Amino acid sequence: MTIAHTDTRWAAASPGKAAAPETSSDEALIRRVADGDQPAMRTLFARHRVAIYRWLLRLVGDEALAEDLLSDVFLDVWRKAASFGGRSSVSTWLLAIARYKGLSARRRRTDAELNDELASSVADPSDDPELVLQKRNREELLQRSLARLSPEHGEVIDLVYYHGKSVKEVAEIVGINEATVKTRMFYARKKLAQLVANA
Repeated sequence: MTIAHTDTRWAAASPGKAAAPETSSDEALIRRVADGDQPAMRTLFARHRVAIYRWLLRLVGDEALAEDLLSDVFLDVWRKAASFGGRSSVSTWLLAIARYKGLSARRRRTDAELNDELASSVADPSDDPELVLQKRNREELLQRSLARLSPEHGEVIDLVYYHGKSVKEVAEIVGINEATVKTRMFYARKKLAQLVANA
C-alpha cells in the first residue's frame, strides 16, 4: 500500500457525511474517526502525513517502506481511534504508533542504512551554485554525523529538533522516563558536536 493509494481511499467522497472542517482540533477529529467519519480521517491524514512520513523515513531509510508504513499507521488510527485516551496529544500518539512500526520494520530488515544521498540531493533553486554547494556540504556533514549516533540518541534528537516535541512527549513516544530523555539529549549533543568537529 502506498501514500497515493491511502490518500485516494480517504479522499473518496463519503455519502451523507459533510466534509471535515479544517479548523477541527486533532482530538475532535479522532473522536469523529472513532465514529467512522471518513472526512475527519482525510483531514487528520492530510494534517499529519508529511511529518509522520518524514519520521518513518528517518527510522527506516527507505522511501517505499516509509510509504507503506505510513499507510499502516493511518490504517491503525482508523481501526483504533476509539482507543485514543487523550493522555497525550494526537501528534504524539501518531509518532508513537509510527515509531513502533518503524522499529519493527527495521528489525525485520538487514539493510537498514540511512540514505545520506537522498537527504542532501534536494537543492534550493533560488540559491547560486556556490551557496547550494555549501548548504549541501553542511547538510551532508550533519546527516553523516546524525547517522553515526546510536539509534537511541538519534531518535531523541530527531523528535526534539525535527518534530518539536517536548521532553515529556519524547518520553511518551519512546517509552522511557523524562530523566533518561534528558540524559540521552545531553550525550547526543555532545557526541554530535564531536563528530561535526572531527569531520
